[in-house]
Parts: sequence; structure tokens; C-alpha cells
Amino acid sequence: MASSETQSRFGQSVKGLLSDKVTSCSGDVIALTRQVLKGSRSQELLSQAARNMVIQEDAILHSEDSLRKMSIITTHLQYHVEHSKNLQDQLRHLMK
Repeated sequence: MASSETQSRFGQSVKGLLSDKVTSCSGDVIALTRQVLKGSRSQELLSQAARNMVIQEDAILHSEDSLRKMSIITTHLQYHVEHSKNLQDQLRHLMK
């Protein structure tokens, strides 16, 4: 009977230890799941940031192109203003 009682206590002890281990492992699985979800969210945020960066880069390139075109137009307008001044001077000279 002592042997049966010892086995019963041993079985209860093992069940208790097993239950503690299962609880511990469940906590670890939950923590791991949270980390994976955080990593997934971080990846989403990084992807969105990369897409936004590409959009901004395109906008900057477009702006640079527009500024170059505006510079060319400004140069042409300055030339025409100077040419117009010369024509006005010539007309004044002819009118004298």
C-alpha cells in the first residue's frame, strides 16, 4: 500500500510539474505571438515609409525639372526684355 501511495504522490507531483510547464510554455507562446505581430506591424510601417519615400523622391525630381524649365523661360524672357530695350532705344534715336 505504501508503494501505491508513493506512486500516487509521485503522479500528483508529476502532474503538478507538467501543469506548471504547460502554463509556462503557453505564456512563452503568447509572448512569441506578440513579438511576431509587432514584427509584422514594423514591417508594414517600413514598407509604407519606403513607398512614401519613393513618392517624395518623384515629387522632388518633378520639382527639379520644373525649376530647370522655369530657369530656361526666365533666361528667354530676360533676353527678350533686353532685346525690347534695344529696340526702344533704336526707335527713340530714329524719332529724334
